[in-house]
Amino acid sequence: MANALTICRIVLSVALLLPDAFSLPFFLIYALASLTDMLDGLVARTTGTESGLGARLDSIADFVLTITCMVKILPAIDVPAWLWVWVALIVLVKVVNVISGLVIERRLVLPHTIANKAAGLVVFLVPFAIPMLGVAVPAVVACAVATFAAMQEGHLIRTRTIGPTA
Repeated sequence: MANALTICRIVLSVALLLPDAFSLPFFLIYALASLTDMLDGLVARTTGTESGLGARLDSIADFVLTITCMVKILPAIDVPAWLWVWVALIVLVKVVNVISGLVIERRLVLPHTIANKAAGLVVFLVPFAIPMLGVAVPAVVACAVATFAAMQEGHLIRTRTIGPTA
């Protein structure tokens, strides 16, 4: 059941390519896709069906949803250069974290920390906030939380104090 929800997220993510960004159909599909993200892990834990495959599938589904949202939203907004730089730095830290995890643990390490979950929630809310607040305010909040989460993740990996991982 959990993996079915994750696969639904992938299908819904692809469906996001159909409506206009920031339209009601876009927000409904986006909300449903995000709901599957919240539920799949809960269902897996509740039913005792957690698995390495499910965790990897979840990461793939998150990636597909993220890329699809970028494809739809970025052409519809004006992103300032400073924001591109900040996002690039967060991505760089995340890449270093993945490489560090591979070197230190000899496996893919994707910590599911409270900070990473908070970053996910804030990033999820950004598209809903953009029509009301513009790009800058939601982006600063999301980038600040994501920066903290990425730095904490790196610290946990490099000090080998990793909590639950994929």
